[in-house]
Amino acid sequence: MNTSTEATTPTMTLDLPALCQLALDAAQKAGAIIDQYRDQNVAIERKAGRDSEAAQVVTEVDHKAQRIIVDTLKPTLDQYDLALLAEESADDGKRLDKTAFWCIDPMDGTLAFTRGIAGFSVSIALVANNGEPLVGVVYDPVNKDSYHAHRGADAFKNNRPIRVPAWNPDRPLLLCTDISFKNHHRLQPTLDGLQAIAARLGLPGAMIDFRIGAVMNAICALANPNSCYFKYARSDNNGGSIWDYAATACLFQQAHGIACDIHGQPMDLNRSNTTFMNHRGIIYSPDLTLAQEIIALNRRLDEC
Repeated sequence: MNTSTEATTPTMTLDLPALCQLALDAAQKAGAIIDQYRDQNVAIERKAGRDSEAAQVVTEVDHKAQRIIVDTLKPTLDQYDLALLAEESADDGKRLDKTAFWCIDPMDGTLAFTRGIAGFSVSIALVANNGEPLVGVVYDPVNKDSYHAHRGADAFKNNRPIRVPAWNPDRPLLLCTDISFKNHHRLQPTLDGLQAIAARLGLPGAMIDFRIGAVMNAICALANPNSCYFKYARSDNNGGSIWDYAATACLFQQAHGIACDIHGQPMDLNRSNTTFMNHRGIIYSPDLTLAQEIIALNRRLDEC
């Protein structure tokens, strides 16, 4: 299982601590804007060409949050010769030519926001040209929690160092995953497989917690013992994109967890022909043992 990038990232000139702090400031500013609109009626738009309601919904708040993030990070584009990829803007392709690029999801989980429930968050990452996540920042406006990490340092929650939780033999194995998985043809085989994995790990059963918001699903797995988040590969260009996973991949790795694709290879966080990442699936796991069990489960289901 290989979760490292293939080449050394040329980041000697990047001040990762300073860039991480700037991203954290930007995320908190965006979170403050989102919080202002939480109890208001906001205009809802629909994105064309998306296969789920969660992927289709966008609001004026998404655009306002993105503007303040971009305004905050913009000076670094020239200072460090960076590119920028943001969900609510077209991909200009510059991320493929620069040493690194900002990857912005101004409000992941917009559907949860429009329904007045938890699951939405701000996500900002700095990603190297070879796809390595260098900086990861998440802000949860509901609980006012900030998460940040950069390569070569600890992960933090509210400025306190964190690691993936240790195993708790008294709690079941928990899969935190997207609400759309309720209708997936692999739902029951997955639950059966998780029950078998839990038995091998000495845990009392397994459960699936369905949520809205890819970023907060990963944070759920980071915060709770015996928890993971994974998605199977799919062939169509739809569903999760680079901005859904880049920041939390950095957080997981710096918290000594595993963030990889469904085959155990590094996530494709700078895919050249599209931003969609479902071609290889994703795994967030607290350790290598569970990640390998998930990889094996996926392989068995692929063979069925």
